[in-house]
Amino acid sequence: MPTDAPAQPVDLAAAAPPAPPRGKVRGTLGGRIALVTTIVALLTAATVAAVSVPQIQAAAQSEGQQYLSRTADTLSGALDTGGNPFSQLSGRAQSGVQSGQIQVQFVSPGGQVPDYLSPANVSQLTSSGTLSTVVQTESGPLYVEGRVLAGGAALLMTEPQSVAGLNVGRDIARLLLALAIGVAIAIISGLILARRLARPLKSAAVAADQMAHGRRDVVIVPEGPQEVAEVADSLNGLNRALAVSEARQREFLLSVSHELRTPLTSLRGYAEAMADGVVQPDQVASTGAVMVGESERLERIVADLLDLARMGAREVRIDAVATDVGPVLHEAAQVWSDLCAAEGVDFAAELPEPPQRLPTIVTDPVRLRQIVDNLLANALRMTPPGRPIVLAARGARDDGGEELLIEVRDGGPGLTDDDLSVAFEPAELYSRYRGVRQVGSGVGLALVGRLAQRLGGRALAGHAAEGGAAFLIELPLAGPPQVAEQAAAAGGGPRR
Repeated sequence: MPTDAPAQPVDLAAAAPPAPPRGKVRGTLGGRIALVTTIVALLTAATVAAVSVPQIQAAAQSEGQQYLSRTADTLSGALDTGGNPFSQLSGRAQSGVQSGQIQVQFVSPGGQVPDYLSPANVSQLTSSGTLSTVVQTESGPLYVEGRVLAGGAALLMTEPQSVAGLNVGRDIARLLLALAIGVAIAIISGLILARRLARPLKSAAVAADQMAHGRRDVVIVPEGPQEVAEVADSLNGLNRALAVSEARQREFLLSVSHELRTPLTSLRGYAEAMADGVVQPDQVASTGAVMVGESERLERIVADLLDLARMGAREVRIDAVATDVGPVLHEAAQVWSDLCAAEGVDFAAELPEPPQRLPTIVTDPVRLRQIVDNLLANALRMTPPGRPIVLAARGARDDGGEELLIEVRDGGPGLTDDDLSVAFEPAELYSRYRGVRQVGSGVGLALVGRLAQRLGGRALAGHAAEGGAAFLIELPLAGPPQVAEQAAAAGGGPRR
């Protein structure tokens, strides 16, 4: 429907979505993965070392004490049987005795005991016949093993803990070397993994930048892990969708330019004829009437374009009130009956009588009439003389509640099954039938689809029994929640 409201200037910078704020740059993905891998490897190595080194030391101390105990048992047994005691010792024990690392001392009954033995140690040795302990000396911890021999003398064997634990340092060094190798392998693996993950992401980023600059022939090869490959697939799908959308926009501009050119050409032709004096004085009135009609047609196209643009920006105001739709549809039927008669098209209105039999609906009556007018204008454009156009309406009930059904059917060329899903897309039908048959720009049908959604309903396309296309508008009686709230706030009664 045309509107007298002046067009408002559009600030393109303000209309564009704001750019997302840039966060703090924290390095590359590869660097992060390598850093995390290194930290995890170092923490793991430190944990293993912290747990293992004390256990190795404790095990070495226990083994050193046990080895000295076994040596003392062997030596005391050999002395009790009268054999050669040193010949029965192990090679390590013999070497230790000979080098002085293992000290062997005999204490006769009632003799002087060494200073490193406490009275409690002496009492234990005397009472049990054996002594196995660790004593602290000025040079460090000392393993002590004592055995009472058959003659009452005591055998004492000592070995510094530092000597017994010489192998502990080598074991710990081997452990630390293994951990260092493990850390190095983890770091190298992290770097390789980071490169494998970062390479396809960098390629996707480069491709996305090319897409942002208008390249639509860019194809990203999915590679890497599944999640990274899915990013490439999504960008490829986005690029294809952008290509289709841009193609539709071009077709839409072509169709709109054609729609605008027709009345402009007519107006220019009549104006030039009047300026050149070709139009006779008795034809001025009829020529002026034609020019007014063409200007009104041009105004309708511009108004629809503005409404369609505002609909995309959610700037179209919806004044929803409780509306008696019967009179609205009967008035539209009367107007379009005369317009169809002038074109030789049969018009029929399948509306309940009286008009009040149609349900009251919460909606915007102006936008509702705009939907009906656009559907009937499209039907009249497509229907040849002698063929019918039908306007029908009825109440219905579905699972979502009560609703109003408005249908426009025509006897034109109709739509294919493939056309039904895109009938309300701008310029889609124009791109399919341009040069094949008469077709409009699609602005009116696109506006119908979006207005139906804003009113809480939907628009559907189908096949008409009259042989052409059928367009059905489904509107809930209560309207969507936001429309119902507007109607409640308005507090008005039925409105025509």
